[in-house]
Amino acid sequence: MLRPEYPILTGRLALRPWQMDDVDRYHQLRGDPEIARYLYDEPMDRAQATDRLAGLVSEITAPGAWMDLAVEVVTGREGRTGPVAGNVGLCWTSDVHGQAEIGYALLADCRGRGFATEAATAVIDLAFTGLGVHRVSGRIDARNGSSAGVLERLGMRREAHLVENEFVKGEWVDEAVYAVLANEWRSRRPA
Repeated sequence: MLRPEYPILTGRLALRPWQMDDVDRYHQLRGDPEIARYLYDEPMDRAQATDRLAGLVSEITAPGAWMDLAVEVVTGREGRTGPVAGNVGLCWTSDVHGQAEIGYALLADCRGRGFATEAATAVIDLAFTGLGVHRVSGRIDARNGSSAGVLERLGMRREAHLVENEFVKGEWVDEAVYAVLANEWRSRRPA
């Protein structure tokens, strides 16, 4: 099980549970066709986003569960946070095999500043320290070069390029799989 104390603070970000008053930013995130292009879902309308937001959880209680967190940018010396910049998620995919998977998405006005890498770093740390997993992976649509760049900056190795392995939204798509092992992660992180 994983029940982090919130907010999780990084150098520039605060990761926290989603709240229902985040619905506008969540809808903006999940309604963006550019983001949805690489996800299983079509862009969501406000009602769909509201329903999905109500079901998001901020803890992992068993294998197979995803936790999904809001990512906020910390501004000023007082540590105030701005509006939600995106999301970061963690799934405990297998306790037997010690596996977890990460996911993330940022709103267009928050991309290109390293926020996805910073948020994902915090969640990978949680996977290795809080869940004690052996391996964390990131699985992406192989056309998503921006997301591949995030995974590479995290120090993940590209382990596979699966050709037309999924039929998504009416087309066969390739999937790229990246991963890092716990001992590799620890050797790269400051003590």
